[in-house]
Amino acid sequence: MNNQFPFPQGPGGPQGFPPIEGQQFRNPQFPGSMMPPFGNQQFPGNIFPPFGQQQGPSFPPSFPPGGPPGGQQGGQQGAPTSPPPSFVPQRQSVGVFAVDPGSIRGCLFRNTYVWLNNGNSFWLYPTFVGRRSVSGFRWNGFMWTFYGTDLERISSFQCF
Repeated sequence: MNNQFPFPQGPGGPQGFPPIEGQQFRNPQFPGSMMPPFGNQQFPGNIFPPFGQQQGPSFPPSFPPGGPPGGQQGGQQGAPTSPPPSFVPQRQSVGVFAVDPGSIRGCLFRNTYVWLNNGNSFWLYPTFVGRRSVSGFRWNGFMWTFYGTDLERISSFQCF
């Protein structure tokens, strides 16, 4: 047989591999293994930092004292700690066009009741208003969950 990559034939196993019973690659840290010894390290290359020491950037990333980029204001960044009001407000007006970002921006970090074009309505606690979208926390009847939508999907809203 013509072998393109001949292995040297010597004492030991087939094709030059060390014998399984031999001591050439025995590692006392890994009994019965074919791993070469790594000195005092537990893992090759010491790829894991010691427990409790963090290397590199933290996740999620830390923001400057003013909060996350993008102009969010106020010290409240998370979900509210209490449920929204227990009533459903009466709908004031029905819009034909998309909601203006400037109008809903006044509802940031306030309980806001939102009516969508598809007929759904719910309590929202907005934490961000962009040029075409709003995001924050939506009350699902039991807890606040993160939510975002396009402003063109909102037919009307009322904040408290």
